[in-house]
Amino acid sequence: MDILTEALASMRTGSPSSVRTEGCAPWGLRLPPVAGAGFHVVLYGSCWLVPLEDASHLQPIALSPGDVVFLRDGRGHILADHPSTPAHEEEAGQFRPGSPIGTLSLGGDGPRTSLLCGNYRLDQRRPHPLVRQLPEVVHLPTRHGRHPELSAAVQLLGAELENPRIGSDGIVPALIDSLLLYILRAWLEAQPRADAAGWAAALGDPAVAPALAAVHADPSARWTVDSLADRAGLSRAAFARRFATLVGEPPMAYLTRWRMSTAATLLRESDAPLSAVAARTGYGSEFAFAKAFRREYGLAPGAYRRQARAA
Repeated sequence: MDILTEALASMRTGSPSSVRTEGCAPWGLRLPPVAGAGFHVVLYGSCWLVPLEDASHLQPIALSPGDVVFLRDGRGHILADHPSTPAHEEEAGQFRPGSPIGTLSLGGDGPRTSLLCGNYRLDQRRPHPLVRQLPEVVHLPTRHGRHPELSAAVQLLGAELENPRIGSDGIVPALIDSLLLYILRAWLEAQPRADAAGWAAALGDPAVAPALAAVHADPSARWTVDSLADRAGLSRAAFARRFATLVGEPPMAYLTRWRMSTAATLLRESDAPLSAVAARTGYGSEFAFAKAFRREYGLAPGAYRRQARAA
C-alpha cells in the first residue's frame, strides 16, 4: 500500500490554490496563516523566508532558484528580497477567467525574483501523524543534482508558467498536486538511515511497515496487537513498543485513527450509506460506528457529511 499517498488523501479538503509572484527589489510580502499547509517554489532569482515575531525559534532561510519550501502548519511568514526589507500585507492575486493560477507583482525596479506561492488544503484538526512529525518548515534545495525528481517537477512547472500553451490549465494544477508528494518523499528519503526515527524509519522498518500496510489495505479486518505482531515476526510486547516508538501511538490507537480517517473520506467524497461506511471501517453496527466517529470528530457522521459538503 502507498501509505504516503493515502495519508495525504485522508487530510485533503480541496484543491491547492496558488499565485505566481513576481518581486523586483526592494520587495517584502507579509503572508498570513493559511488553513492547511503553505508552499513556495523559487522559479527564478533569490529571496528570503523570514519567520514572524511569534516564531523566534525559526531562523530566516535564504532561498535560491529551484528551492522548495513546505510550511507544515501554514504558519504566517514574510517573503522578501532581504531580511531587512519592510514587508507589506498580502495583496490579492489577479486571476483570469478559468485560470488555476493567480498573478501578483510588487516591488521596485531592482533584480527580479519569480515564485509560485500557495497552499494545500489539508485538514489540520486531526493531522495524520506522518505529517505531524514533519519539521515546521521543510526546505529542499534542488540544485547540484539533489532531489532529481522534485527538481524535474519544478522545471516542468516553471516551463508551463513561463510559456503557457494548450493544456497548461490542466497540467499546472496536476503538477502542483504532485509536488506535495515529491516534497514529502524527498524529505523522508533524505533522513539518514543510521539515526532515522518516526515515520521516516517506520515506512522502511521490516516489522512496522508490514503492519501499517496491512491496516491500510484492510481497515475493516479484525486486527489485534497479536495478529499484527505475527505479521511483523515479533512478540506482542516487542512489536507494540517498536510500533509506538516509530509511529507515535500504540497499534490499536493508530488502527482506530485510520478507520476514522477512512470513514471521514468516504463521508466527504461518496454517497455510501452509513451502514456501508461502518462495514468498510470494521464496525458491525451503525450505532457502534457513530459512537466511535463522534468520539473522534465531535460530530455524528451525518452531521459531518453535511458540514463537509457545505464547506
